[in-house]
Amino acid sequence: MTSLLRAFGRFFLALTRETGRATLFLFEALGQAFLPPYRFRRVLAEVYQIGCRSLLIIFLTAAFTGMVLALQGYYTLRKFGADSALGSAVALSLIRELGPVLAALMVSGRAGSAITAEIGIMRISEQLDAMDTMAVNPLQYVIMPKLLAGVISVPLLTAIFDVLGILGGFVVGVLLLGVSSGSFFAGMTQSVVSMDINGGIVKSLVFGLTIMLVACYNGYFTERGAEGVGQATTRTVVVSAVLVLAWDYVLTSFFM
Repeated sequence: MTSLLRAFGRFFLALTRETGRATLFLFEALGQAFLPPYRFRRVLAEVYQIGCRSLLIIFLTAAFTGMVLALQGYYTLRKFGADSALGSAVALSLIRELGPVLAALMVSGRAGSAITAEIGIMRISEQLDAMDTMAVNPLQYVIMPKLLAGVISVPLLTAIFDVLGILGGFVVGVLLLGVSSGSFFAGMTQSVVSMDINGGIVKSLVFGLTIMLVACYNGYFTERGAEGVGQATTRTVVVSAVLVLAWDYVLTSFFM
C-alpha cells in the first residue's frame, strides 16, 4: 500500500511539474508575438502547413461523418415517426460535438505529429542551439508561429468540417433516403442557436492551442536522439487526443 501511494505521489508531482513547465513555455512563446521582429510570413507559412494541407483529410472525414450520422439518425428517428428532425440531429451533433472534436483529432494526427518530429529533429541536430548562437530566438522563430497558426487554422477547419458534414447528411438523408429537404433545413435552422455555434468556436480555439502546445513542447524538449523523436511524436498524438476529449467534457459542461 505504501509503495502504491509513493508511486501515485511521484506521478502526481511529475504531472504537476510538467504542467507548470508547459504553461511557462506557452506564455513565453506567445509573449514573443508582441516583440520585434514580427514573423508574419512565418505565421502564414504555418497556417498553410497546418490548415491548407489538412483540408483533404478534413473533407473526407467530414463527408463520411455526416453521411453516417444521417443514416443512423434516420433509422432511429423513423421508429418514433420523427424523421423530419433529421436535419436538426445532424446539425447539432456536428456543430456542438463531432465537428470540433474530430477536426482537432485529425489535425493532431496529421499536423501535430509532423510538428513534433520537425522540432525534435531540429533539437537533436542542434539547429535550435545554432539559432541561439546567431541571436535568433527559437521560441519566436519556430514555436510562436505554430501556436498562432493552430489557433487560426483549427477553427476554420472546424467550420469547413461542419458545413461538409451537414452536406453529407443532406445527400444521404434527402437524396438517398427521401427525407423532405424543407423539413431537413427547417429543423436545422430552428434548433441551432447562437450558443451552439459559439460553443463550437470556443472549443476549436482551445483545441487548436492545446494541440500546438503539446506538439511544440514535446518537440522542443526532445532527448535521446532518433528514439526520443519517435517517443515524442507518439506522446504528442496520445496526449493531444486525451486532452481534446477532456477539454470537450469541461467546455460542454460550461456551455450546457
